[in-house]
Amino acid sequence: MSATPGWSRAQRRLHWWVAALVPLTLGLGFLMVELPWRPLAPKFLAYQLHKSFGVVVFGLVAWRLLLRWRRGRPAEDAALPAWQRRAAGLVHGVLYGLLLAVPVLGYLSAASAPAQVPTMVFMLLPVPHVLGPDEARFLLLRALHLWLALGLVALALGHALMALRHHAAGRPVLRGMWRG
Repeated sequence: MSATPGWSRAQRRLHWWVAALVPLTLGLGFLMVELPWRPLAPKFLAYQLHKSFGVVVFGLVAWRLLLRWRRGRPAEDAALPAWQRRAAGLVHGVLYGLLLAVPVLGYLSAASAPAQVPTMVFMLLPVPHVLGPDEARFLLLRALHLWLALGLVALALGHALMALRHHAAGRPVLRGMWRG
C-alpha cells in the first residue's frame, strides 16, 4: 500500500457515514431493548432498523478497506514521535476490526436467538440465518456484541478527541479527512 497525497472523496465520505451510523446504531440498540413488548410493531421495527444499520456499517467498512487497499492512505505525519504513529496505527487497526466484528456478532446473535425473529434489511431484503437457535450461544454472542460495541464507541470517541487535539495543535489530520 503506497502513500497518496490525501484521502479520496469516497474514502472521506465513507469515514463520515460510518462515524455517524455507529453512535446512531448504538443508541437504537439501547432503545430497542427498552421498548415494551406491546405493541410489538415498534419493537420489531427498531430491531430491524438496528440490524439494517449494522449490515450497512459492515458493507461501508468493507468498501472503505477495499479502497484503502487499492488507493493507499496519506503518509503519516513525520513530525509525530514514532510511538504516536505506532499507537495510531494500532488504534486504527482495532477500530477496523471492531467495525467488522460488532455487526458480525450482532448478526450471529440474532441468528442464534431462541425466538428466531427474521432479519430483514430495511424490511426489504431477508437475510437467512446461518445458525439455529441456541440460548447459551445467543447469550454469549449478545454479550460480546454489546461489550465490543461499547468498546468500539469508546475507542472511536478517543480517536475523535485525538483528531481534535491534533487539529488544535495545527496538524492537518482533521482537515485532511474533512476536505481531502
